Amino acid sequence: MNALTFSTVVLRLAVSAGLTAAVAFSASSTTMSMGKAELKSAGELAFGPDGILFVGDSVGAAIVAIDTGDRTPVRSAGKVEIKAINEKIAALLGATPDQILVKDVVVNPLSKKVYISVSRGRGPDAVPVILRVDAAGKITELALDNVKHSMVSIPDAPQFKEGGRSNPRLETITHMAFVNGNVIVAGLSNEEFASSLRSIPFPFQQAGKGASIEIFHGAHGRFETNAPVRTFVAYNLKNQPHILAAYTCTPLVSIPVSELRAGAKVKGTTIAELGNRNRPLDMIVYKQGGRDYILMANSSRGVMKMPAEGIDGFQPVLAQTEKAGVAYETIADLKGVQQLDKLDDVNALMLIDTAGSLDLRTVALP
Repeated sequence: MNALTFSTVVLRLAVSAGLTAAVAFSASSTTMSMGKAELKSAGELAFGPDGILFVGDSVGAAIVAIDTGDRTPVRSAGKVEIKAINEKIAALLGATPDQILVKDVVVNPLSKKVYISVSRGRGPDAVPVILRVDAAGKITELALDNVKHSMVSIPDAPQFKEGGRSNPRLETITHMAFVNGNVIVAGLSNEEFASSLRSIPFPFQQAGKGASIEIFHGAHGRFETNAPVRTFVAYNLKNQPHILAAYTCTPLVSIPVSELRAGAKVKGTTIAELGNRNRPLDMIVYKQGGRDYILMANSSRGVMKMPAEGIDGFQPVLAQTEKAGVAYETIADLKGVQQLDKLDDVNALMLIDTAGSLDLRTVALP
């Protein structure tokens, strides 16, 4: 192939890729409009196609899709190292560190920039904020006053409950992910079986009721329907997309995505019991040495690494037990991890609590 022909081919490929990206972005943004993105709260975050950021608003019982305009791809990320990011966020927002609550941290898979949902204040008047961290570590607020966005309401969110130990409305959305054109949302509903998973097509039109989820909780020795999924990843089992969902105290459950129909009652398969007195915080799937692994941060059991391939080959947990199913390794030098996301093929981004100081760090995948 001569140089002219090769250059022509490259140009055509580049134009084709650009047209494909433009068509994909157009499809993603057909229901979006310019204006103020109204948020009553900002909790769970997830990235979809073309730099679209999904924000979970439990208080408003809604999911807001925001066009960040952040679509320039990079092959690998720089090293993010920000000590005491909670203090820097407080200074940026004109608050004290004790009035800043970091809700979620995610990485844009295209640009590798970091997005953080924050509550400025901790009471009923708390202000939701979305922040962006660039490769140089600069923190800026994502302006929401005039941005391209769309919103979908959750029709069966739990009611506000005054007093008591918890307010179920604040757990309307406990985790989200974009899977095969749909936003998968875990949380609570107002149904008798309150634990809910819902699959909402994007671009948004409307959301139906969630699917009610029943699981066997090994540590408790019984079937349960009211505890929400705390964190999950999407993973193919037998070539079919599944949700691998982790609950408090710590059952790991597989749920076929195909069963997440509006109003359905779904029984998940408990494939592991990872130990009680523990709350899973965040989890990712990554590849290392040609094999897939799951990395899960926990409140009291450190960071667990477990093989993903063959995870469905264990016998379902159907009796009371302290630990059962897939074996895991605890990563001894990772302590205080509150949030994690995949940064690139060899690194994770972690929010680490070090004696009350929140540090944002790049950590090699173990």
